[in-house]
Amino acid sequence: MLNFTKTKVISIYLILIVIGFFSFLNFSNNNEKLLNKKVNLGLDLQGGSYLLLEIDTKPLIKERIQSKVLPLKKLLNENNIQYKNFLISSNKISFNLVNNDFQKFKNKFTEIKNNSLNKYIDKYKSFELETEFSKSNVEIFYSKFGLLNINNFALRQSIEIVRRRIDDVGTKEPTILQRGEKRILVELPGMKDPERIKNLLGKTAQLNFRLVSDDTNEFGTEKLKSENDEILNISKRIIISGENLIEAQPRLDNQSNEPSVSFTLDRFGAQKFARVTTNNVGKRLAIVLDNKVISAPSIREPITGGNGNITGNFSFQEATDLALLLRSGALPTPINIIEERTVGPDLGADSIKSGAISLLIGFLLVILFMLIKYRLFGLIANISLITNLLMLIGILTILEATLTLPGIAGIILTVGMAVDANVLIFERIKEELTTEKSFIHAFDTGYNKAKITVLDANITTLIAAIILFIFGSGPIKGFAVTLGIGIITTLYSAYFIARHLTSIIVLKNKDGNLKI
Repeated sequence: MLNFTKTKVISIYLILIVIGFFSFLNFSNNNEKLLNKKVNLGLDLQGGSYLLLEIDTKPLIKERIQSKVLPLKKLLNENNIQYKNFLISSNKISFNLVNNDFQKFKNKFTEIKNNSLNKYIDKYKSFELETEFSKSNVEIFYSKFGLLNINNFALRQSIEIVRRRIDDVGTKEPTILQRGEKRILVELPGMKDPERIKNLLGKTAQLNFRLVSDDTNEFGTEKLKSENDEILNISKRIIISGENLIEAQPRLDNQSNEPSVSFTLDRFGAQKFARVTTNNVGKRLAIVLDNKVISAPSIREPITGGNGNITGNFSFQEATDLALLLRSGALPTPINIIEERTVGPDLGADSIKSGAISLLIGFLLVILFMLIKYRLFGLIANISLITNLLMLIGILTILEATLTLPGIAGIILTVGMAVDANVLIFERIKEELTTEKSFIHAFDTGYNKAKITVLDANITTLIAAIILFIFGSGPIKGFAVTLGIGIITTLYSAYFIARHLTSIIVLKNKDGNLKI
């Protein structure tokens, strides 16, 4: 255990130097990509924004109900089931069966195979729609599991799109987590412009292109307000939607030098856009975002390349945000901000100060204890402890991990774990010195016998840290990361760094004059 080859020694200290180098990057201002790595501070340490969002599934349920009208009428007509008084509301469809063909309708309604109307959800072993009969009246609405399926889809999609929007803003290490059935937690450390984030997250970003009609009484149109408060008669027929966009970027218009958004369509969207603009030269084309006209330019010539430009009374920041919204995609449901908190940088600075003081006091007390208790070998344990912390911070820097208050608690606990490992080793060596005649052999045996105990203690703690990381969230994960990495660095420093330094001293004092 005390014998180290030159190759092994070089490897041990080379790893220490490389990892230690990254820890010192936290105190530098280098802008090089490789050398710009730092440990990120969490919301509780550097301040920032906390938002709790809630999805509103009512519009999506209404949309899904309306999408069932055509397949329902098809089913009724194909099976010669006569009906009347067909009504559609926000959450159900109702009608009357003329001949009271309830059983016939129910059989077709609940067919598992090739049922385009009522999908069977394998996950829940249930149909997405259910019926309620009252005399000749039939009501069709989403089942409990159908609503749950819609909700889960909307929540997953919303989390993904929220993540895309925030990532595009450039916020480092945001926390985006599901909270309950309809809520999303967003933590943005160091966010200096929370209003911008709120505006980005508050927009559904449902984009579509529609023709403007000059006839105010034309069937299939609706009146929408433009950015300059002009009331336009807009066709309900959507030419292309945001789903056909593959790219959107802010730019300055070459002619007017005003901010605009250039976009690129997919192949299907480009073909359709070319056909519509070719057949409607001279007409106005409305660009509608969240049911509001942001621009309505005239079609001067056919647009055949699949590229276009959205102009309006934008600032460059607004053009940038609009491009971001279009790239990230539309939210499936509106999102409401139900809770908002801002953590100031002063509070974060106080937290860092308190954490640093706690770590420093604990660190100094441990160092003093080890020096008094184990003298020269206590000094080795302290050197090992310092290298342990150096490597821990270095690995966190390489990973660009986020450090939170619980993370600092994990580092403090690591100090205790590191000391515990050295105490176990040294106490075992003491026991061996009472029975062994050879000074070298006593140290060698002590390290060997203590290894199992040290490994057991640290591995069980590591398993707990892994479980916390997998099932925990936010600050708990931060604690688990620092604790888990700390255990690995503790074992490295105790069985490589400290053991090598111990071997040097022991081999130079073979006569056993040193006390432990």
